[in-house]
Amino acid sequence: MKKIFCDKEFFNIEDTINCGQVFRYKEKDGGYFCFSADKCAYLYYEGEKTVITCEENDAEFFTDYFDLKRDYKAIYGRALKEKEEIIVKSAFAGKGIRILRQDKTETLFSFIVSQNNNIPRIKGIIERLCESLSEKKSFMGEEYYAFPTADKMAEKDLSFYYGIGLGYRAPFIKRLADDIANGFKVDGLDDGHLKENLLKIYGVGDKVADCVMLFGFSKTSAFPVDTWIEKVYREDFKGTLTDRKKIAEYFTEKFKDDSGFIQQYLFYYKRSLEKMG
Repeated sequence: MKKIFCDKEFFNIEDTINCGQVFRYKEKDGGYFCFSADKCAYLYYEGEKTVITCEENDAEFFTDYFDLKRDYKAIYGRALKEKEEIIVKSAFAGKGIRILRQDKTETLFSFIVSQNNNIPRIKGIIERLCESLSEKKSFMGEEYYAFPTADKMAEKDLSFYYGIGLGYRAPFIKRLADDIANGFKVDGLDDGHLKENLLKIYGVGDKVADCVMLFGFSKTSAFPVDTWIEKVYREDFKGTLTDRKKIAEYFTEKFKDDSGFIQQYLFYYKRSLEKMG
């Protein structure tokens, strides 16, 4: 067993896990089990430290997954220098958020599932997918299922995907599984035309593409736009654009390689205010 310690100030577990970037986790005993691919880690606080517990052989994987080599204090410092008050407030509220470096294929499937969906339902669908098509594993007494391979997913017909609750998304997932099983390489999309290539995938639109770029390919210049970000754009930036693609371009032009971090700060802050109100 391996324990990895990091500064709690710039790694808030709840804020990172619950901000809509990941869907495979379970809260238990004051901490969180986080599942990725076929691996599991348990996160909790110990004084002023955030502790990641994992198998010894998985330490490098989770060091990368939780983006522990990036200087989030520096990102936070740059956000505080922005002239818009909403960005400063958002960064202060959400400075413990980290952007996870997730498995590309799992992220692509997950965000196709996420379209016009809510987090509890997304989690349920993905959990049923894993339970149906993957091996049971165990970590620290917690049983879980690995994310299935595309080959296993391709063995199922369309009725299976409707049966686990995917609705209109079922054909998107089925075709992607078939394509990957037949040789399509998700890694191969990143050739300088990543978003253009993602948009060629059946069922992938701008928001899903931007989410996959940010959370799967670690392209921090991506800025996903959803309902919360639209509210920020209109209410706090007094923007008049109505096309989400153009709104995303507005923000990426403004924040460059910090776009993804600013997006997470703003998303977290706006949604938290709404819940409090």
